[in-house]
Amino acid sequence: MHKGLMSLLTTAAMIGALQIGEVQAQEPQTGGTLRILATGEPDHMDPALAGMVPTNNLMRAISRQLISYEASNDPDVAIKPVGDLATEVPQPTDDGLTYTFKLRQGAMWDAPSGARQITSADVERGFKRLCNPHMQASTLTYFTALISGLAEFCDGFAKVEPTAEAMKKYVEENDVTGIETPDDQTVVIKLKERAGDFIYMLSLPMPAPAPIEVLDYVPDSPEYRNHYIGSGPYTIGDYTPDTSLKLVRNPAWKAESDPLRKAYVDEIEITMGLQADAIMQQLQSSDADLAYDINVPTAILATLAAAGDEKLTAMSAGNTNFLFINTVSGNNNGALKDPRVRQALEYAVDKAAIVQQWGGSTVAEPATGIFGIGVLGHHKFDLYPSPDSKGDPEKAKALLAEAGFPDGITLKMPYRNKDLEVATAATIQASMARAGIKLELTPVTAADYYSKFMTNPVTTKEGTWDIAPVGWTPDWVGGAARSVFQPQFTFDGAHQTYNYTDYNNPKANEIAAQAINATTPEETGKLWAQVDEMVMADAPVVPLIANKNPRYRGEAVKNYLPYALGVEGDWTNIWLER
Repeated sequence: MHKGLMSLLTTAAMIGALQIGEVQAQEPQTGGTLRILATGEPDHMDPALAGMVPTNNLMRAISRQLISYEASNDPDVAIKPVGDLATEVPQPTDDGLTYTFKLRQGAMWDAPSGARQITSADVERGFKRLCNPHMQASTLTYFTALISGLAEFCDGFAKVEPTAEAMKKYVEENDVTGIETPDDQTVVIKLKERAGDFIYMLSLPMPAPAPIEVLDYVPDSPEYRNHYIGSGPYTIGDYTPDTSLKLVRNPAWKAESDPLRKAYVDEIEITMGLQADAIMQQLQSSDADLAYDINVPTAILATLAAAGDEKLTAMSAGNTNFLFINTVSGNNNGALKDPRVRQALEYAVDKAAIVQQWGGSTVAEPATGIFGIGVLGHHKFDLYPSPDSKGDPEKAKALLAEAGFPDGITLKMPYRNKDLEVATAATIQASMARAGIKLELTPVTAADYYSKFMTNPVTTKEGTWDIAPVGWTPDWVGGAARSVFQPQFTFDGAHQTYNYTDYNNPKANEIAAQAINATTPEETGKLWAQVDEMVMADAPVVPLIANKNPRYRGEAVKNYLPYALGVEGDWTNIWLER
């Protein structure tokens, strides 16, 4: 978290923006070890609990989902859901409420007793594990809100003691009414409401099918990891926490059952605990092949881009940076409640300067809406245009004067005192000053920033901050606008953690509901585009930049095809030339 479509919504910059004339081997090469370097280790190795973007790359190798994406440099292809364990993406029936999936024959578990076909019971078991009382999936509420009977199942599961024995008993003795398994190869999922983005949610690792054996272990416990049962082309081999993880070939995996993963390399070796600079040095010297969890450092990014280095790539996870505007405080006589004052802020910021601070057009572009690159609904529009996105201080001053502030206003802005956030805060301060807006900056540690300033409704209402730099990454790719809009820009009477000011637009909510119910990407994208413009007309936030994550790879890496959910080259389709 912080954490379009065809001609209108496609963003060709999403993936492969810097793949400059790469020359690849004529024929795929099999064998070898893909060497990956990391600063830390995966947050989880249990698909049900995987939450971080880099972990999606690990899950791509060792786990399979009903639905996934083809690794591709074509941005349209990269975010188009396709069948993985499912033979195809089904069209819903029952007025959009029922999805029927057929499972691929030959898709197998690497079970202790020998290779075994993945069945519909395994699929239902995967959904049940989302709400285990030991630790719930981070995306659980998306599924409980949609799948009939899942919320009720989870309510009962929450009362169970979080031991392997008790959890196994509950899972085996209770069913989810909205998930039916008429035979081993058929899964029928019934929804409570139409949801065109449901298919995209199924591409996440969390609802991956689960074999019966995993119920003998507490989710993602050391015992679980030591007895991992793979469904992807690789499985867990040697593992030393915080030090190294080796993936080896899964003997049960059949290439003919998997249309998305070629599994060219024999092993994947992840070395952990390294610094970003050391990782880059090893990539540049070809002593390593990929980075696991770092962007290319800004200090060397410009040099690589200027040199036209073909091993540099930028891709997006749909993430954006923006200023949230505090409309509920009484500071400046409630100035920020006035849309003209908020519009003045929109015109004041020099977004082009912020882009340059983050590394230039290689890794960022000025943002004008709430949806990031690669999210259906993202499109080119600007309700507050300025020459070259450098801001229009005179327009900002005029709006302030019209609102009754001819001498400007003074605003409080906290910021995280780390990395690029420091320079970004200074740039915002300087550009606001041109428009007669004085910023009082407050540096805050990254650990305290959200808990003490942003997610505490009391400090918001008391006016501890007036504007604040924040960021957001959607929970999945493609049809992910729901995961941007609902948490931040809707209010139904209950305060949401990341909608800091309880912002709400009933008309935008109405169109958003239509977008959620839409069942084609074209219709979905057009409706979310309307929502984007309606929200920005209210100016509750000032979009700053849409990010593109810079990645670098070693010389030996060939067939580097971005995997959208992992925001990295697909490990399972890379081959090596050493």
